[in-house]
Amino acid sequence: MEGEFFSSSGMKRGPDDMQVKDGMGDANDAKKPKFDNGGNPPSRVVHIRSLPNDAAETDVVQLGMPFGKMTNVLVLKQKNQAFLEFADESNAVTMVSYFKTNPAQVRLKSCYVQFSTHKELKTDVTNVQNTSAQAALQAAQGLLGSGNGTASGGVTGEQTSILRVIVDNVLYPVTLEVLHQLFSRYGKILKIITFTKNNTFQALIQFADHVSAVTAKDSLDNQNIYNGCNTLKIDFSRLTNLNVKYNNDKSRDFTRPDLPNGDNNDNGMMMGDMGMGGAGVLGSGANAMMGGLGGLGGNAFNLGGNMANQLGNRMGNMPGMNQSNNGSPCVLVSNLDEERVTPDALFVLFGVYGNVHRVKILFNKKDNALIQMADPSQALQAITYLDKARVWGKQLRVASSKHQLIQMPKDGQSDAGLTKDYVTNPHHRFKRMGSKNYIFPPTAVLHLYNVATLEEEDIRSMFSQYGTVKGFKFFNNDRKMALLEMSSVEEATLSLIGLHNYQVGDNLHLRVSFSRSTI
Repeated sequence: MEGEFFSSSGMKRGPDDMQVKDGMGDANDAKKPKFDNGGNPPSRVVHIRSLPNDAAETDVVQLGMPFGKMTNVLVLKQKNQAFLEFADESNAVTMVSYFKTNPAQVRLKSCYVQFSTHKELKTDVTNVQNTSAQAALQAAQGLLGSGNGTASGGVTGEQTSILRVIVDNVLYPVTLEVLHQLFSRYGKILKIITFTKNNTFQALIQFADHVSAVTAKDSLDNQNIYNGCNTLKIDFSRLTNLNVKYNNDKSRDFTRPDLPNGDNNDNGMMMGDMGMGGAGVLGSGANAMMGGLGGLGGNAFNLGGNMANQLGNRMGNMPGMNQSNNGSPCVLVSNLDEERVTPDALFVLFGVYGNVHRVKILFNKKDNALIQMADPSQALQAITYLDKARVWGKQLRVASSKHQLIQMPKDGQSDAGLTKDYVTNPHHRFKRMGSKNYIFPPTAVLHLYNVATLEEEDIRSMFSQYGTVKGFKFFNNDRKMALLEMSSVEEATLSLIGLHNYQVGDNLHLRVSFSRSTI
């Protein structure tokens, strides 16, 4: 199989014109249990299976970055598989050995790593997929060449598994729970300590191994939590171990659930980080009012708002919210107006913060509803912004649900239209990874898009049925967009529910979002 040629469709072009299998029959093999490398001998080409549907070349390259220089990558999207070629076979051996005992994850989904039967990859250099593959490889090479990776034997100095994280340009506060949710994507976390130093939020995060720490640093360093703010600055700590005294909002030892809560203002005694200027007690801990974290939105790995935790629905009033997500994509919404709530209304409102797959209004308790988002991080995002929001004269309560999915009624069984599936709905806001969606809490000012066919009087008339329109203006350089201000946040929320996706022309729909702009 030396030097076989692969097309962008993942087909091996040779005398037998057979599909690449690598011990994998078809896409259904993603459902099969893990097996021991398929009996394949070592190769510098690694085969990765059971990838998530939206996995891209950057995700695969990111998985291989800690192990050395990569020379080629091929993603077979229809089969949820990929091939990753290293410059040296020893790098591939290290990667396969590591993920044999530490299951790999791509976008929160477990995947399996084994040696490929192929000794090298030759991909079609003319196709679009190869262009994105080369871009991902070049970006990785830039990181490795700058000393952030392990291509030349790892980072300089001690092979520590502890990261020091500084959050610069903070607009939204950060919590320990969200740091764990964010960084645990890259490996098992043992301990976290958060604190403030010189009015700057910082954290020390100890991974179970050095490779996971390297991967997290390379993936998240210099990434923005929100567009233009909350920038992560990550470095390696000189500590070899974190000594955590208490499990509370400021510090956590995940290996010691028996630790006491302690004083919430104390994050535990520990030796000072040498890289931060000396020994001693590190600050007084993060402020108890800290609420949540938004979604990473960087250039290399744009997570597009996929990480969020509890945050008050108004930026000037953010109580400490300790509600946590249990890994479920479903949320429970209570205190709804059972006379006015509909699945479509909830689809539009919660669709501001992620793709809503299903909605179920409870038959015997119609002021409660279950909403299934596309993934747990979007569920967290919905909790973040909509818990305690006012809708139909009531304050919503939004919390994580124990359910992992919403069951649709069986054929022939009617539930009075209270359960609805939106998976294939064409009006999802987050249609692709990295799509530009500016996510804000509910505000009185709305951003309107696709209004070029409408006059100001028509727009004011449409929105006035939901309250008082206080202000309106078209964008100076683009009449397709406008800003409209209602007299209250609740009126703006009802306007968004009622008019988002409203048809304003042939195949043209009004798009309504919350905005932080002023008129």
